Amino acid sequence: MREFLSELLAWVLELDAATVDVVLAVRNPVLTKLMTSVTGLGSASAAAVFLGLCYVAGWQRERRVGTIALLLSGIVVVSLMALVQRPFPPQPVCLTDGASVAPHSFPSGHAAAVTVFALVAGDSERLPTGVVAGIATLVAVSRIYLGTHFLSDTVVGVLIGVGAVVVATWSLDRYGWPSIDLGR
Repeated sequence: MREFLSELLAWVLELDAATVDVVLAVRNPVLTKLMTSVTGLGSASAAAVFLGLCYVAGWQRERRVGTIALLLSGIVVVSLMALVQRPFPPQPVCLTDGASVAPHSFPSGHAAAVTVFALVAGDSERLPTGVVAGIATLVAVSRIYLGTHFLSDTVVGVLIGVGAVVVATWSLDRYGWPSIDLGR
């Protein structure tokens, strides 16, 4: 088993390096402008806006699943960043001097957050699933393109988002939501 995991890790690192090579070959000013414009849609501020919109619109289930999933994914992402401490890919477009909130590459918190947005939209009768999923995909790709994450960092971020939504949905279905009246 140890040999298999070692070979798998080597393969993942080779794939990451090949992806960086492709990204560096296709970077251009127009695409860079697009990617820097959309990447912030996976930030903590975007998560707050998403939850705020759900609150204002009265979308209780979406807000509850989103809140729990975003909290869970945030805890997992920050914990893994502190534990793994993987350096950023070479030649990032964005400044990654380590002074930011996320000083390491693994895993992608933006990818985790936008996955939560897309899955919450997918389970909603009111949110535009296709639009949200398309934007989520673009944000996840932007993290690789801009050199803030390797491909594997982003894939793991997506998996964290999926797991967080599964746990949040299961928790709400099993235990409900505390009765706190916030005016709704």
